[in-house]
Amino acid sequence: MTAEQARLVEVQERRVPWKLWGPYLSERAWGTVREDYSPYGTAWEYFPHDHARSRAYRWSEDGLGGICDRRQLVCFAMALWNGQDPILKERLFGLTGKEGQHGEDVKEYCFYLDSTPTHSYMKYLYKYPQRAFPYTRLIEENGRRNRSQPEYELLDTGAFDGDRYFDVFVEYAKAAPEDILIRITVSNRGPQPASLDLVPQIWFRNTWSWGLDVRKPRLEAGAAVPAGCSIRVSHYDMADRWLCCQGRPELLFTENETNFVRLFGAANHGPYVKDGINDYIVAAKSNAVNPELFGTKAAARYGLHVGAGQSVEVNLRLSLNFDSEPFGVSFDKVLRERRREADEFYETSAPKNLDADERLIQRQAFAELLWSKQFYNYNVRRWLRGDPAGAEPPRERLCGRNSGWTHVNNADVVSMPDKWEYPWYAAWDLAFHCIPLALIDPEFAKEQLLLLLREWYMHPNGQLPAYEWNFSDVNPPVHAWAVWRVYKIEEKDSGRRDRGFLERAFHKLLLNFTWWVNRKDSEGNNIFQGGFLGLDNVGVLDRSGILPNGGVIEQSDATSWMGMYCLNMMTIALELSKENPAYEDVASKFLEHFVYISRAMNNIAGQGIELWDRKDRWYYDVLHRPDGTSSPMRVRSLVGLIPLFAVETLDSELIDTLPGFKRRMQYFIDNLPEFGDHVETVTTPTNIRRFFSLVSRDRLQSVLALMLDESEFLSPYGIRSLSRYHRDHPFILRLDHNEHTIDYQPAESQTGLFGGNSNWRGPVWFPINFLIIEALQKFHYFFGGDVQVECPAGSGVRMDLWQVSLELQRRLTRLFRRDERGRRPVFGTMEKFQSDPHWRDCLLFFEYFHGQDGRGLGASHQGWTALVAKLIQQSYMARDREMQA
Repeated sequence: MTAEQARLVEVQERRVPWKLWGPYLSERAWGTVREDYSPYGTAWEYFPHDHARSRAYRWSEDGLGGICDRRQLVCFAMALWNGQDPILKERLFGLTGKEGQHGEDVKEYCFYLDSTPTHSYMKYLYKYPQRAFPYTRLIEENGRRNRSQPEYELLDTGAFDGDRYFDVFVEYAKAAPEDILIRITVSNRGPQPASLDLVPQIWFRNTWSWGLDVRKPRLEAGAAVPAGCSIRVSHYDMADRWLCCQGRPELLFTENETNFVRLFGAANHGPYVKDGINDYIVAAKSNAVNPELFGTKAAARYGLHVGAGQSVEVNLRLSLNFDSEPFGVSFDKVLRERRREADEFYETSAPKNLDADERLIQRQAFAELLWSKQFYNYNVRRWLRGDPAGAEPPRERLCGRNSGWTHVNNADVVSMPDKWEYPWYAAWDLAFHCIPLALIDPEFAKEQLLLLLREWYMHPNGQLPAYEWNFSDVNPPVHAWAVWRVYKIEEKDSGRRDRGFLERAFHKLLLNFTWWVNRKDSEGNNIFQGGFLGLDNVGVLDRSGILPNGGVIEQSDATSWMGMYCLNMMTIALELSKENPAYEDVASKFLEHFVYISRAMNNIAGQGIELWDRKDRWYYDVLHRPDGTSSPMRVRSLVGLIPLFAVETLDSELIDTLPGFKRRMQYFIDNLPEFGDHVETVTTPTNIRRFFSLVSRDRLQSVLALMLDESEFLSPYGIRSLSRYHRDHPFILRLDHNEHTIDYQPAESQTGLFGGNSNWRGPVWFPINFLIIEALQKFHYFFGGDVQVECPAGSGVRMDLWQVSLELQRRLTRLFRRDERGRRPVFGTMEKFQSDPHWRDCLLFFEYFHGQDGRGLGASHQGWTALVAKLIQQSYMARDREMQA
């Protein structure tokens, strides 16, 4: 057992709280729903970036490469000033939803380079230009461009020309759970010496200004230490601690209070406000900070002069104990040990035969996930009604956004999709995060899955909250799938079968499944209408809105997700039946529901309407008009591939031990002839294997023929979300004398649906590709070499479905790997990232990828793309199996 694995055991057994502190500080709290108190939900405009330095946040805090405790009472982060910027760099900047060509968009370069699961060691990198940061230029130039033009990025502004920038590395190492060593290294990459104010900051989340608890914590200058100074951190709800600062920095103190004078022209509550440190450093206002050296926000100002190509180190230590020698020999020793232990942990947990590039990709993918944990704080009832010390919120809010979710009262550390672009949890993103997390920290993965099922998240009616902007939106029901996969990953890696976790999740998932059946099968036909279901612009119409003709879309994808959900729940119930026969009946119920869904997809309401189009041999959504007529919406998209996900195989080795389930399964096979199209049986001398799938063997061949066609879905880097066929053959739907069109767009969406931040019209997405790979492996488990297809279609190369899955894994991981020219497709034409030794190994895990050339697009730190870590793991196992064969 490595040192990090031992720490994980100590956390699991609740002996040592190694996770008490971590990277739980957001990269953005402004522009969020929680901070929006406008009448009509204009979050970006109500709390813009320009307010962030001057306005106290109500619900959470943000900072640059920062950390905080699990309750975010105390926060630490760095700030920077290059002597040119109009403001102190305290947080990442980006465009708002309306300013960006394709929605919100961060315009900075930061990288999560390393982290262990307990955050005993972490490393972060921020690249800071030595020129004035081009805030206005980024807004204005992107505002001039339309949706069809490329986005204007920070590199395009010339901010990094001539390598005139600083690399600012932040390392955290824990000597104990509440003894955190901090090293900030500033490297001047430019050709000339340059100056920089490095301003590490510590502050309290403002909990005292809202009339709920007026007790105020306190920061004050502490006793001197050898080779440094200190700040005493006193909070009424936690033990005192000290931030020791090496050297002789200037200590600055102010209050984490809103500057009403600057923002609203009203009187301040006191002379010292949130942006006091900014005004003292940037505007040279000597009266902006407290000369008595106390407050609720403090900083240590280091004036650094860094030679060309040189580096300067600054050490700090945040600890419960006042150490008379905080920066002695032990400081460097602990830092070295934690780095070594992090290397040891990942060396042990990674497959042995990975090459250096694969190890780098996998390790940074894990770091991406681990750094994306965030303290998420949102009490909807309090948010709607307002605080005692504040003005009464506009009445419109009581019937507006999230007003039906007053039970939500979140104050937990949660895995976020992206700490800047999506600094709030999303139900289906989180499910995908838990798959790679289970490889390194299965307990945290399980905790996260159970968390969203708790009473302060899940709606009393059983719905899971989608995301902060609209909890009532519907995400694909992948939670049961994730629960089962995490359970099996842990069993495979450690031999542990955590039935307690499985059973707890299963009971709550029963409520969610019932919600789907009661709320999303509007006509009781076992055909579902989930709305946009995470696929945004993949449809020709806004599937979450009211259709122009008042009709209903019978969704192939929603129905298929539910078929998958049935089989996931059946599988979990069968596992639980091994020790409790009562679950046999429940397993039968889910098999029954799968039967009805499979039947309905081929004969909706007994009217002969199918989601499978016999002419095109593809699954489509069906538009059901008010006059009773129906027609398929012939868009070749992921909608036609999601039926592949509803697939499962049962062996007689299991079924023979469950006579009740076996008997009821046979009843369906004997009495529902059409069910036979979705069940196949293979008998061997020792086993009877039954195969359940929405996609029959015959249809599978047709679906894969299109999916593996490079002129349709198959790109060099995975499966596209929309067929390339629609580039030259747009689909046009005419309704009420209006035309609605969808065409193939390999990069960002050029339509304004869903605020313009909807990009499913052609790019490659990791989560769907991951599920396709898994489905192919399940099909192969049953069919073996009996089913082979051309891959790519028309190439003459035939593969079984296992080999096809490996080919897709290779294409997806190829996005990040250096090719024969040493270039990574993910970075496209960004030459700095391709050739500069200080950039080329700093990876970004984008939200989605160009359908032709593979370059990264959308959010740059999207957690679900860390699934590449799991794909690398699987690819190694396949290679190992081939070598043994």
